[in-house]
Amino acid sequence: MSKEVRFGDIAVGSEMPALVKMPVDHMQLVRYAGASGDFNPLHTDPEVGKKVGIGQIAHGMLIMGFVGQAITDWIPKKCLKKFSVRFAGMTRPGDTVTVTGKVREKADGNKIVCDVQAKNQKEEVLVAGFFEAVLP
Repeated sequence: MSKEVRFGDIAVGSEMPALVKMPVDHMQLVRYAGASGDFNPLHTDPEVGKKVGIGQIAHGMLIMGFVGQAITDWIPKKCLKKFSVRFAGMTRPGDTVTVTGKVREKADGNKIVCDVQAKNQKEEVLVAGFFEAVLP
């Protein structure tokens, strides 16, 4: 973050900087499994996904983490008061994930409410949600 975002600098409709992640790869999924303790083989073994007919998929919480990274690259963590998402689609190895967000509301007490989403390269929504922050 180059400059601290201030309440007066933001308007309803302002967009947070987009975050584009490198394509998700198998090694990233294995590393995330180790960090999170989620060793569900749907995430780490491509053959399991084939057997159940959905293919290998990324951890939903990994993609939520990308959204959190995008938020805190823009808004200092100390200002973030609420962060909520719903999982809307499956992320697969090779997908490039882009996180975007837009200010939906400004309220008294320097509070902003922003909608956020993560999409893949096909423009399919993977994660959608919102956050609230209180800015200086």
